[in-house]
Amino acid sequence: MKNQTPHTHPIAFIGTGGTTAPLTAHDFGSKAAQLWRMNALGLDVPPAFVLSTTLCGERREGAVRRLLEEGLGFLEAATGRRFGDRRRPLLVSVRSGAEKSMPGMLETVLDVGMTAETARGLMRLHGNPRLAFDCHRRFIEGWCEVVAGLPRAPFEQVQRELIAAEQAGSEQGLDPEALERLAARYLDLARDGYGASVPADPRDQLAEAVEAVFRSWAAPKAIEYRRLNHLEHLAGTAVTVQAMVFGNAGVRSGSGVAFSRNPASGVPGLYADLLFDAQGEDVVSGRRQPVGLDRLGAVLPDVAAALAEGVAALERHYRDVQDVEFTFEEGRLYFLQTRAAKRTPRAALKIAVDMVAEGAITPAEGLALMEGVDLSAVAATRFSGDAEPVAHGVAASPGTVSGRVAFDEEGVRRLAAAGDAVILLRPDVATDDIAALALAAGILTSIGGRTAHAAVVARQLGRACVVGCAALVIDLAARRARLGTAILAEGDWLSLDGEAGSVFLGRRAVVSEQPEAELAAVNGWRAAVPA
Repeated sequence: MKNQTPHTHPIAFIGTGGTTAPLTAHDFGSKAAQLWRMNALGLDVPPAFVLSTTLCGERREGAVRRLLEEGLGFLEAATGRRFGDRRRPLLVSVRSGAEKSMPGMLETVLDVGMTAETARGLMRLHGNPRLAFDCHRRFIEGWCEVVAGLPRAPFEQVQRELIAAEQAGSEQGLDPEALERLAARYLDLARDGYGASVPADPRDQLAEAVEAVFRSWAAPKAIEYRRLNHLEHLAGTAVTVQAMVFGNAGVRSGSGVAFSRNPASGVPGLYADLLFDAQGEDVVSGRRQPVGLDRLGAVLPDVAAALAEGVAALERHYRDVQDVEFTFEEGRLYFLQTRAAKRTPRAALKIAVDMVAEGAITPAEGLALMEGVDLSAVAATRFSGDAEPVAHGVAASPGTVSGRVAFDEEGVRRLAAAGDAVILLRPDVATDDIAALALAAGILTSIGGRTAHAAVVARQLGRACVVGCAALVIDLAARRARLGTAILAEGDWLSLDGEAGSVFLGRRAVVSEQPEAELAAVNGWRAAVPA
């Protein structure tokens, strides 16, 4: 057993034979601390090692390389695979993890350790050529964007051209040979277009990926998020290196995000978005349209039942609503992250009242869950009248808002400076858009799901948000959009109902209703609980 305390060594280990003392969020980040706890609770967690937050500001390449070798030794013993091996290759994910959760603001690199040689080893190991070459092209995409800092758009264009040439419909329709060609074209683009070479040595890949994740702490979007959420005091991010499990291994595999209760409304019950034959970044990026828990139950009922049981156990353990990331590979479920769910003020009120009424927490704990919640913002709002919406999408964050249309941060800033509420229209919303999200009063996207990082941030900021609106087609170059049959230019008025997922043309009057019974319950706790 790795019995050092987290304070005596800048590396910790999660899994059988790992660090025995609980990890602290201060030393190893909240993500790793909760991974350790989930493993201790008996949930299926892939083995991992974690580099301390202290290394974020004080790292030295030689010292980090030695720690990586120590960590790889642990993972190889835990998995029976070897990093860089041509027969039984170990692939890893490299993830961030600050003391306080920062959804989507720091970087991740998946499938590290993938080369042309290890791709063939993975193919033989799993008997799945498509998995191997899909992982290879995914790694190159991630390395080029996160480590090399190359723009995503040229790589997306290469992918679109190949999909069209293969008449595949989407990346999911590409066969193994096409995916192998896609990986080669990515490498050519990186080299010929940008002078960037993806390392052929898996250990160099890992060292550079770890450095990129540490470096992401100082990225503008991360700095802006910490400013908005008063987290400037945090010391840095830890880095978790974890054995890959493959949600992209076929139709009995997938990835998703689940909440133990609805983080937008507070309604009880498991709330999940997932994608089959996909890795986790496909879900949280918002760039693909997910499916719900009912689909998982129809295809893999045992996985759906295990997910519901595991998420409920985590809520009972933490005595708070949980946001859980998971992957299932060939019908086996793995838990990759849990954290206290970001929620709207209205959801926070309902969740606290319901959990006290259920006997899950005490009134004192209910008040603690309400700490910092603006009770003036908990009113349920709706548009007056009976006008028909022009379009519908997926309700991602409640609220009713009328505002002028903008298509980017510049437009949001210009219209907001004139004193108007602004609604940001995007094909999808990346966490790079954090400054625009903070200024906008509402967000409308044409793709994406309720659990994408941008939707999570919208709820935390209290912004009305509707995602996955298929009727929305945006022409960013022309700064125009089509919404059904209507044409919208920048500055036109639009109205969103983030609870119903409805979109209306023009401005609408708003009616609000206070949740009197729930507010009375909280006031009763305050009277009964000693200060």
